Amino acid sequence: MGSGYYAALTGLVARTQALDTAAGNLANAQTPGYRAEREYFRSVLLGQDALDSQLGHTVNNFGLLGGDMLNMGQGALDQTGNPLDLAIEGQGFFEIQTANGVRFTRDGSFHRAGNGTLVTGRGEPVLDVNGKPIVMPPGEVSIGANGAVSVAGGTVATVGVVSFAPGVQLKAEGTNRYVAPEGAKATQSKDATVHQGTIEAANQDVIQGTLDLIVMQRQAEMMQKALTTFHTDFNKFATEDLPKV
Repeated sequence: MGSGYYAALTGLVARTQALDTAAGNLANAQTPGYRAEREYFRSVLLGQDALDSQLGHTVNNFGLLGGDMLNMGQGALDQTGNPLDLAIEGQGFFEIQTANGVRFTRDGSFHRAGNGTLVTGRGEPVLDVNGKPIVMPPGEVSIGANGAVSVAGGTVATVGVVSFAPGVQLKAEGTNRYVAPEGAKATQSKDATVHQGTIEAANQDVIQGTLDLIVMQRQAEMMQKALTTFHTDFNKFATEDLPKV
């Protein structure tokens, strides 16, 4: 009965955290460039001494949610007709200069500021392959599949599209921008195509996100009911059976 209690407890904790993740994914299903988060599991107790006790050994038989990882799957590409809207097909992120430093995003909802700088919806400069803001003179803009920006027939810059080594996990900062872990080096992506006049939608499907949320909620309710049952049994043992010993 004790092991069942631990199983239900760790299951409830994991499902509650997963429920929060599923709710966040669904809430951002319409956010351009949003990367859905998926949970991963670890042992409850960590460290060399985790299994030195019977309690630790028992608890570690059950998994606990260790955190969330970004799903890097491709989102749908939606044409907008705006020549400064850009979308990435393949692996990679746009680099943008924010007040907190360089950040990475798949949201290519860009426009030209009054001084000609290519900026995000928040007015943050979009960086080129050399890490510099992209400044465009007046004129018709054409952006190639390799990110080359041409104005009136002349190339003025190349939009930077960067990627990271396998295993590097970016951390979400807000809804659709991300920060790299300390020491991670961004390199120009070799597996990316830039589409002009297009925006990448979130890689979270609304229908699937709704189903995920319902499943997580029902699983959490099941774990809660199991805990209630075990708790009732423990109380009965403590008040009725234990005094007879």
